[in-house]
Amino acid sequence: MISKNVIGICLLSVALSIISCHDGHKEEPGTKTPAIKEENITYTADGVTMNGFVVYDSSNTDKRPAVLVVHEWWGFNDYSKRRAKELADLGYIAMAVDLYGDGKTADNPDSALKLAMPLYMNTTMAKTRFDAALTKLKTYTQADPAKIAAIGYCFGGAMVLNMAKLGDDLAGVVSFHGNLNVAPANKELLKAKILVCHGADDPLVSQAEVDLFKKQMDSIGAVYTFKAYPGAKHAFTNPNATALGEKFKIPIAYNAAADTASWKDMKEFFGTIFK
Repeated sequence: MISKNVIGICLLSVALSIISCHDGHKEEPGTKTPAIKEENITYTADGVTMNGFVVYDSSNTDKRPAVLVVHEWWGFNDYSKRRAKELADLGYIAMAVDLYGDGKTADNPDSALKLAMPLYMNTTMAKTRFDAALTKLKTYTQADPAKIAAIGYCFGGAMVLNMAKLGDDLAGVVSFHGNLNVAPANKELLKAKILVCHGADDPLVSQAEVDLFKKQMDSIGAVYTFKAYPGAKHAFTNPNATALGEKFKIPIAYNAAADTASWKDMKEFFGTIFK
């Protein structure tokens, strides 16, 4: 028969174990649990209502680096918002940007091209809309106006490269599988450092386009890094890309390894430009 003393010791042991486990999850003195806040906002540019999605840790009142996120040619959808959330998890304040206006999205390549082409053709209009988003982000007290970057995907990648080339006051830009040579390189305008994350097997961004981009960047002494990920095609960061490629018979596909590597490269890039 088990004695009452043994039972008492066992119960005491269990209680101490529970207390110990609870204490192991206590916050360290001076730390706060992140409270990620999401805001759907609107602002105007070109007489058009633009949508935005701002996300940040509201438990931290300190100023922090800010990042604008420009969408793929599919428009202002959940993918760019997801990336903004991931940036907030890293400690940034992030804003997913609507360059088409009115939150427009496309569900097929023809519609996407119709939405994207005016901004490819009219870089002034694209800059006006991007700058309106930049101005809006700067109104947040959490945003450090001296530490702002922009990232973009496909269409958005081309757009953030354009913004850098057209002289926007950004610490840096990151293009994920974007086109490279829409706006010309200009030594007098370019201020931002550049990271290009490119799919080495991307048939939509030719080697000739890559070579021309590097030649132009080198000719003006631009500070840039060009990363090419083996086996990666166009849209390699988007998990929905493979299904979309198969559905519409276009050469896009997700590549998990390149997605992970490019995000890591972006974080390291931010570590240098936000010092």
